[in-house]
Amino acid sequence: MFDYLKQWYNRKFSDPDAVTLFLLLLTTFALIILFSDILAPILVALVLAYLLEWPVQRLERTGIPRLSAVGIVFLSFVALNVVLLLFLVPVIWQQSVALVGELPQMFAQVKVLLNRLPEMFPEYISQANINTFIETTTSRALLFGETLLSQSLGRIVGIMALLIYLIIVPLLVFFMLKDKHQLLRHVSRILPSNRRLIAQVSDEMNMQIMNYIRGKAVEVVVVGVFTYLCFAFFELRYAALLAVLVGFSVLIPYIGAAVVTLPVFLVALFQFGWTGMFAWVMVVYLIIQALDGNLLVPLLFSEVVNLNPVYIIAAVLVFGGLWGFWGVFFAIPLASLVKAVITALSTKPEPTELLEDKN
Repeated sequence: MFDYLKQWYNRKFSDPDAVTLFLLLLTTFALIILFSDILAPILVALVLAYLLEWPVQRLERTGIPRLSAVGIVFLSFVALNVVLLLFLVPVIWQQSVALVGELPQMFAQVKVLLNRLPEMFPEYISQANINTFIETTTSRALLFGETLLSQSLGRIVGIMALLIYLIIVPLLVFFMLKDKHQLLRHVSRILPSNRRLIAQVSDEMNMQIMNYIRGKAVEVVVVGVFTYLCFAFFELRYAALLAVLVGFSVLIPYIGAAVVTLPVFLVALFQFGWTGMFAWVMVVYLIIQALDGNLLVPLLFSEVVNLNPVYIIAAVLVFGGLWGFWGVFFAIPLASLVKAVITALSTKPEPTELLEDKN
């Protein structure tokens, strides 16, 4: 066994490029894990810079100088965020407060409806099962509320940090876009000379990450807006809040859609009861989820490497456990990175590449 591991190590890591790639990945992951709180503004700025780089490149292709293109895109981005803060955020906040205030009534109505199930289906559901389910759900809801309250009280300092981010992150985004080529040259000087595999992996991942961030932004907007229009058509209460939740749920593959279904179900059931209107709302919601998964996602992420759902869910669990929201958000690119690294280590360099490295 030891001889086999030794042969595998000599075969995979005898190449200096492989050692360089491994050390770079190990250092990067260690820095993010150990200093994630400190590096958070830089990571957020990188994500936004990737998102805004696409319109900047489109403006450059029309003949506009890069500095002017960066100024136009950046000012448009800031203006859009100001509009959202002034108009959308207050509506979401008001609906959130109203929804939290009505949650006890919603749970009481759901309890009444659940107690009717043994009368409707006596052969399949008993009152004892309903009582056990209600007690378990109530205890977990209370525990969740206590945890949420304690975290909210303990994160007052986080609000101040958020205000600081509103100043630091836009500045970082602007200078990352403005001095992109200069920053890339600085990074290139830091990297060692044996970087054939680093270049191979970075070239493959650069386009994937850019397409992924841009595609996710478009997916959130399209799903959120379309959901709001459908919910508003049915005059569903808290339509804006639910639409925002459904829109952001696409950031978490598979799991997000399952989690956000519960508030949509509760609000629709509380407003319409077991009626045809409730059924229509849920059918339309399921159609939106189906169109997102089977039509919108293939269109937006056609250039991203297709991964098996098992790998995607495993990536969400692993990277989400390591880095929280950002680990979940980048689960697919990180899984693609692992795949790209394995592919790069498995491919043997061409003779011409070896000669170039020696020269």
